[in-house]
Amino acid sequence: MRSVNNKPKSKVAQFKRQWTLHVILLIGLVYLLIFAYIPMVGIIIAFKQYKLASGIMGFFTSQWVGLKWFKEFFASPLSGTYIRNTIVLSTLKLLVCFPMPIIFALLLNEVRSSKFKRLVQTASYLPHFISWIIVSGLCFNMFSSVNGVVNEILLKNGLIDAPLSILYDGKQYWGLAVGTELWKEMGWNAIIYIAAIAGIDSTLYEAAEIDGASRLQRIVYVTLPGLKDIIIIMFILSLGGLVGGNLDQAMMLGNTMNRDYSEIINSYVLKIGMANFRYDYAAAVGLMQSLISVVLVFSSNALSRKVTGAAIY
Repeated sequence: MRSVNNKPKSKVAQFKRQWTLHVILLIGLVYLLIFAYIPMVGIIIAFKQYKLASGIMGFFTSQWVGLKWFKEFFASPLSGTYIRNTIVLSTLKLLVCFPMPIIFALLLNEVRSSKFKRLVQTASYLPHFISWIIVSGLCFNMFSSVNGVVNEILLKNGLIDAPLSILYDGKQYWGLAVGTELWKEMGWNAIIYIAAIAGIDSTLYEAAEIDGASRLQRIVYVTLPGLKDIIIIMFILSLGGLVGGNLDQAMMLGNTMNRDYSEIINSYVLKIGMANFRYDYAAAVGLMQSLISVVLVFSSNALSRKVTGAAIY
């Protein structure tokens, strides 16, 4: 009886010892409730004729229009361009920006000097903290057709006859978008792989070295198998953003000259919702985009669990 009565007391004592952790957890839950779950009520306006003047009550009192806004989006002559740009840009970033952090982490792991390794790692993830506004300014200084660093170097070396309009040529925007995304996020995305490599049992490397395995063989047969699960999980999460796109990048690097290649669904939703006050139409397009992302994550997760045995859940 004494041991049974002590259990609640021990839980209370443990709660008192960890009350600060529970407060931090509560703050996170409240944040999610206010900014993630309560706003979901607004999804209903994607199926209604909503007017801003009707306020919050308009969410429930507005006229029901069903799938009208979804049909209007797909009937729009520009919807195909927005969908194409979003999918192509996301696919290019997935093909280029997803494997590069893995390669970078593998290469960094082979560096023997700990000071140099820390220096390179710190320098690589610093661009993550630079806003896209500053990145767009750097791109203008680098690639501007007037006194841009890149054009000046190419012209002085006789590699081109006339300045390249990289920032305003739509056909070059996709390369610019992928390149800036890679530069900005590669080091930051590599952190999780560096941490996973650090967690691999060092005796596996010692055994492989005793067996005569070269550095490349140790990477192939020890490091990569140790990273398999985390690579699969990160790939599944990346697939969820296939129809998302980088809104900040599109707004900062996009302009009227390259709009046919830079405009994505997210930027279109923002402009149509904020500029034209068509919140119902914007909510419908955003909802469609979110549903596709959810389907991609769940389907890829199920496929990964069946084929490789690794999955998010």
